[in-house]
Amino acid sequence: MRIAMILSVLLLFSGCGLDSLGAAATTAKLQADQAKQAKENMDTFKSKLNEANKATEESARRAEEADQN
Repeated sequence: MRIAMILSVLLLFSGCGLDSLGAAATTAKLQADQAKQAKENMDTFKSKLNEANKATEESARRAEEADQN
């Protein structure tokens, strides 16, 4: 009887470890997904910023040409 009780307790504790591993894996996956999304957002932002800078430079160039004429 005592051995059965000890085995039951050991089984309960081993199950908790597996649950923790699953939660850790899920958390890691979610964080990896968030990091990937953040990188995509940063790339999009940089692209749009570059486009805006080019448009500003072009506008300034045209303004200079108009002043010279």
